[in-house]
Amino acid sequence: MVTTPAKAHGSQTACRTPTAPGLATHAPEGNFPSDVSSHPSKSTLRQILALLDWVPKHCRYDPNNPPKFTHSMNILLAFATTFTVANLYYPQPILNLIAVEFGVDNERASNVAALTQAGYAVGLAFLCPVADMVPRRPMILLLIAATATLWIGLCLTHNFNVFLALSFLCGVGTVTPQLMLPLVGDLAPPEKRAASLSIVVSGLSLGMLIARILAGIVSNYTDWRNIYWLALGAQYLTLLILFLTLPDYPAKNSGLNYFKALWGIVVIAATEPLLLQACLIGFAMSAAFTSFWTTLTFLLSSPPYGFSSLEIGLFALMGVVVIVVAPIWSRLITDRFTLLWSVVWGITIDLVGVIVGTFIGRFTIAGPIVQGIMMDSGAIFAHTANRANVYSLDPKARNRINTAYMVFSFAGQLTGTAVGNRLYAEGGWTWSSGCNIAFLGAGLLMAIARGPREKGWLGWAGGWSIRRDDVVTPKSDESAAVEEATGSEGSEKQQQS
Repeated sequence: MVTTPAKAHGSQTACRTPTAPGLATHAPEGNFPSDVSSHPSKSTLRQILALLDWVPKHCRYDPNNPPKFTHSMNILLAFATTFTVANLYYPQPILNLIAVEFGVDNERASNVAALTQAGYAVGLAFLCPVADMVPRRPMILLLIAATATLWIGLCLTHNFNVFLALSFLCGVGTVTPQLMLPLVGDLAPPEKRAASLSIVVSGLSLGMLIARILAGIVSNYTDWRNIYWLALGAQYLTLLILFLTLPDYPAKNSGLNYFKALWGIVVIAATEPLLLQACLIGFAMSAAFTSFWTTLTFLLSSPPYGFSSLEIGLFALMGVVVIVVAPIWSRLITDRFTLLWSVVWGITIDLVGVIVGTFIGRFTIAGPIVQGIMMDSGAIFAHTANRANVYSLDPKARNRINTAYMVFSFAGQLTGTAVGNRLYAEGGWTWSSGCNIAFLGAGLLMAIARGPREKGWLGWAGGWSIRRDDVVTPKSDESAAVEEATGSEGSEKQQQS
């Protein structure tokens, strides 16, 4: 359904006609949605949806003066990413405590983490493409509100099966970070896109870090459910901040059919050489990354180290280095050189780290530390450049492009976990590390098989220069979205402004 924005306060958009069932309700003009405040007979759900769809005056979209993408907006999206993606990682360090609480064995308790990740994969595949068809603000708010409300059940239930089901559903709703990244790709200027993306990607890494450390500390000194209550407060705080500050942007493809959008993911992945190359590289790097972090626990808990779970958990602090370095790298390197070369450098850093860790990791703790820092760094550098590269393919399909990329990356994570664990059981650290070298070597070959200016599937047409071509800024994505939502009249007004 094509949206027709209602106007209030001049040219500012006060409300929207719903673009998907249950996603957005129509709020009339004014300072607050009257259907929430003056019609108590309506269901609570409709009132909540109307409230989430209402936009504060300073956040409303004005096609004549669209909101600018500022550094503070970049930080806001990174903050939201941090405290939403953390939902996926809170249970991982406390699975043993969950097992004791519910009276199940450790194998059954591990299903909590597995089902949370499975829910995330489902949301990634079936919810993220919707963001190409509807306004992002109400969708983001609705997902956070729904996840936080379901999270209350995790804090209270004493039934393990209910806990598993709610963990899965919360995983489905925790896809908002994967809506933030394409949104940054839409809003950031092309010459600053990689640096802006790296800030949000750093927010992802920070979320993983905070979740694991907080869960370990809180559960060590208090009841393990307190980390779930803390996470609940963080989610509602994030919802409130985004409700008050996140600008509203019109839908980019309001008339797009949902099933056609899903099929479009397959089509674009199979027909765009750049996207397929990036997806295969993402698969290889994710496999090596996950294999390393999974088998590292076995290495550190065995002789000659024999570390405790708390000591092993502190290795996550290596991610702090990467969180600080990644935006600097993107500003100085990724935004100045061809994006493919940033990918190559990222894979090379990973490869060097694995080789170092393979040969000295069994004898000195310096090996895993060096490998961990280099693998974290290389992965963020390469994934950020890959995303910036593929987002240039089609501004109106960035959420579907991101879905394709993340599906390959998620498949790589599953592959790396399974293969790494099996090889470690068969031959120890050397075998699993050898597999990581093979994954990264394959990724490097895929990266250099197709040059940064090549339009076909293989080759280096266009030259070897690592310097980026001059960026010619096209009509902004906001302009395209306005034309899609408001028709030619809206676009003419914008061109005049």
